[in-house]
Amino acid sequence: MIRSPIRSMTGYARLKRSTSVGEITVAVKSVNHRSLDLSVGLPGALDPFETAFRTALKRRLYRGHVEVRVSLERKGEAAPPIDRRLLDAYIAAFRAAASEYGLSGEPDLNAALRMPGILAEAAAVEPSEALEGELVAALEAALDLLDRFREREGAGLADDIASRQARIAELASLIEPLRESVAAALRARVEERLADLTLKLEPARVAQEAAVLADRSDIAEEIARLRIHSDELAKLIDKGGEVGKKLDFLLQEMQREANTILAKSANAGEAGMAITRLGLELKSEIEKIREQSLNIE
Repeated sequence: MIRSPIRSMTGYARLKRSTSVGEITVAVKSVNHRSLDLSVGLPGALDPFETAFRTALKRRLYRGHVEVRVSLERKGEAAPPIDRRLLDAYIAAFRAAASEYGLSGEPDLNAALRMPGILAEAAAVEPSEALEGELVAALEAALDLLDRFREREGAGLADDIASRQARIAELASLIEPLRESVAAALRARVEERLADLTLKLEPARVAQEAAVLADRSDIAEEIARLRIHSDELAKLIDKGGEVGKKLDFLLQEMQREANTILAKSANAGEAGMAITRLGLELKSEIEKIREQSLNIE
């Protein structure tokens, strides 16, 4: 049973809330990133509160590229005045360019109003602890929604990883009984090669050298370490929480053991071919878990 939720780094949440200065809309979007990368966009009137927003985000989030966008509709606020000088200049420039290049069309007012400086900036609100508390509370509520989204995705990722971990443990159990056959095949192969050498070696020396080389190709330690890593993987998923970075390191170690098993079992007869088939599936399962872990906080 997962004691702490595993969260995906991918999620989206949007929330509207009334405050003492007007209605704010908070939108939060998060995607994969190796560390925590924050992008906070506040309307000019709320600039004094950016530090408070960033502090609140760092308390709740650990990894991912997170974008926060906030809009504010002030209470009883009239439409912002238009800078007619800039608007006139835009319209004149548009028509001059159309005439010069023989183009048709009329200026787009919507595009003009989005130009910086056309609409006067709203006056900044007066910073206060009470207002900061309201704004941060709205952000926290949006982060609660984001967490629920990410936990749903994380639960799916955890289930998939758990099923693949079980298959990895099964593959290790299938490879283990083939180990002795591989060792015997490698020993026989080495003895044959040594016997073909022009050097006259005593049969006992040939057997001794073959045994040493075959022992170096034994995969017992790799299988044991793979099982230990697989058990640790299961424990991480069961424990939950912020496991993304730990999974990344553990999966690198598991991939290294799988590569060594394949390298040591090459050219070892039928048993070696069987291990190669199982080892390739093993690598595939590890890589699929790694792909999933890249999206886990």
